[in-house]
Amino acid sequence: MEAAAQKLRPAEAAGAVTLNVGIFLNSVISFVRTARDGTFLVVVLNFTPVPRHGYRIGVPRAGIYRELFNSDSHHYGGGDLGNASTTSTTAAPHMGLPASLVLTLPPLAGLILAPV
Repeated sequence: MEAAAQKLRPAEAAGAVTLNVGIFLNSVISFVRTARDGTFLVVVLNFTPVPRHGYRIGVPRAGIYRELFNSDSHHYGGGDLGNASTTSTTAAPHMGLPASLVLTLPPLAGLILAPV
């Protein structure tokens, strides 16, 4: 499955908006990749060997998000720690965005989520 947000060229700075950079505190970075048509993907990276349970990130739209990619999947030799197939936002704004997701972040892994 290809999303329009995957097709932006890296030089298009308008396609990426940083949501949360906690690299100095907890080594987690999240950002949104937005396509010209307004569709977007949420990318979350955990750079530590420590799983993060209940980790909140802000997202631009409320609703249900599907986990499209989890580098901790057994398909890639991982332990399958993650967020099942879908997760719903909470009404709590976070990092200046109107909604938020509370996620389980696998250790040394990346997640890509998309609104359903």
